[in-house]
Amino acid sequence: MFELIILPFLVCLILTGIYTYFGLHVVERGIIFVDLSLAQMAALGGACGLLFGIGLDEPLVYIFSFGFAVIGAGIFTLTRMKEAQLPQEAIIGIVYVVSAAAAILVLNQIPEGAEHIKEMLIGGILFTSPKDILIIFTLSLLVGLFHLFYRKRFLLISYSIDKAIESGIPIRLWDFLFYVTFGLIVTVSVRIVGVLLIFSCLIIPALCAILLVSGFGKRLMVGWAIGVLASIAGLYASCAFDFPAGASIVCSFGLLLGITAILRK
Repeated sequence: MFELIILPFLVCLILTGIYTYFGLHVVERGIIFVDLSLAQMAALGGACGLLFGIGLDEPLVYIFSFGFAVIGAGIFTLTRMKEAQLPQEAIIGIVYVVSAAAAILVLNQIPEGAEHIKEMLIGGILFTSPKDILIIFTLSLLVGLFHLFYRKRFLLISYSIDKAIESGIPIRLWDFLFYVTFGLIVTVSVRIVGVLLIFSCLIIPALCAILLVSGFGKRLMVGWAIGVLASIAGLYASCAFDFPAGASIVCSFGLLLGITAILRK
């Protein structure tokens, strides 16, 4: 069993590390479903690549996915305005449903389209390869270092946008960089873990941490611990009861959130 789950566990650890960080930002911004939208845009890009005959393992398909994720990043950057008539969460939801529908239309035109739609939702984490681990780890490290270096700017535009404006920080530029780096991680992970697990890794550890402790650093630590526990529990249940791994980990995240909410009371 250990040999079967070691690579999926490693990818869970890496994604928990980077997504918990982004999750604390998106929860603070109140844009909970932005990851689903970006993941769905990246999946639509991958589907378009398949339509043009590009294989899932070819680098060009990542370029298609990242290109669509950048388009999503541009939309979310332009729609973040303090006095906008339309709430940004509505725009994010619309982008998600339209890109999901478009992906279904595209995948319906190629052989094994139904199987690809299933992979888009729950991924294929048990089939993670060492090459996948290397790619995700390298990009997560680079994105993490970039955010660490410019952490004050990213924290200001998420936690205190008024101070960011007073400080002369170009909000749209740093918003765009936030979404593009986020989209880069989504692009390389959506094929492996699917949009449902990406959402769980992003939001649930952050929510649990917010319920339990205060302060960005402490919440990051607690979120990482929650992500590790959920990954272990989900992968163990998958092996013990022959559950689909991705769905099993998602349910473990949900169970831990429920337990945390009860303990918080």
